[in-house]
Amino acid sequence: MINNKSVHIKKWLLPLSWLYGFVVYIRNKFFDWGVLKHEEFDVPVVCIGNITVGGTGKTPHTEFLIKLLQQKYNRVGVLSRGYKRKSKGFVLATAQTTSRDIGDESFQIKQKFPETIVAVDGNRRRGIKKLLSLENPPEIILLDDAFQHRYVKPSYTILLSDFNRPVYNDKLLPAGRLREPAPAMRNANIIIVTKCPLDLQPIDYRIISHDINAFPYQGLYFTTLAYKGLKPVFINENKELSLDTLSGRPVLLVTGIASPGMIIDKLSEYTDKVQTIVYPDHYNFRAKDIKHITDEFRNITSENKLVLVTEKDATRLVLRNDIDDDIKKNLYYLPVEVAFIDKEEEFNNKIYKHVRENKRNRIIYKK
Repeated sequence: MINNKSVHIKKWLLPLSWLYGFVVYIRNKFFDWGVLKHEEFDVPVVCIGNITVGGTGKTPHTEFLIKLLQQKYNRVGVLSRGYKRKSKGFVLATAQTTSRDIGDESFQIKQKFPETIVAVDGNRRRGIKKLLSLENPPEIILLDDAFQHRYVKPSYTILLSDFNRPVYNDKLLPAGRLREPAPAMRNANIIIVTKCPLDLQPIDYRIISHDINAFPYQGLYFTTLAYKGLKPVFINENKELSLDTLSGRPVLLVTGIASPGMIIDKLSEYTDKVQTIVYPDHYNFRAKDIKHITDEFRNITSENKLVLVTEKDATRLVLRNDIDDDIKKNLYYLPVEVAFIDKEEEFNNKIYKHVRENKRNRIIYKK
């Protein structure tokens, strides 16, 4: 079932979008002409990014790649800018690092995959060089959210496009949400349509494939988000719960992500008693927000109630010391994973093939 909702465009801002597009065009031409220089590295660098503002599922897709690559490689690195962190420059994550040091997404990855080499740096070239100068440098680097960061030339690029906001129906900022014109998708090795419904029909695939119009050399894949059992934000407070335990329970859902719609829809499959408090993406919770959440939770007249947050929001809430015990005992987060709707094995083999051949070619080149 194709999503026929029209993408909301702020038409009165289109003149500014044309100006923005001209600046993007000139910048890209400067790289094409060699006026601005990019740099390549002697290690496979796989970029996971998008050309839109807002959530397309970069973090769960990065986590999928980590799990995939760790089956064959011992040292997988992840480098991002660490959006909304409190630190500056290059930071290498350790067991003592918090989300304030490296940002919520990088912290989430380090918590889930402690053996992964996780670092943040707004200057991606410098960040890669520092990773490669480590005593045990990564064999592969996943470059998170760096499609527009052309100072680094990745060896492979994966571009994500949200099913619910098709790139080909969108416009450049500020009228729309595109950071680059839709034809920039042609620069990717792989395009993934994310957040798809599970009931996509063959005709849906054909329509989307036609609209994206990928080149023969580009792989086109479709993924959805799979939600797992509920986990306590404060680990010592409670045990994990299955989604089935939500049946009929009042839930206060608190989100600080770009697109909470899928979570709301998922919870609605289990209970019709979902109350929401929605904050902007990467929201930094303050004391007044904690009070508001607490008041709303206590106003729910049920002993079976829960406060539910996203995995990303949990990385920030766990640092707060002003959350009351009755909230802690009922505060859970909803883990999410990527699931391929089809052709997962083909995708996996393409990633393995690229890393294997790229590593071999770099070694031969260096010799």
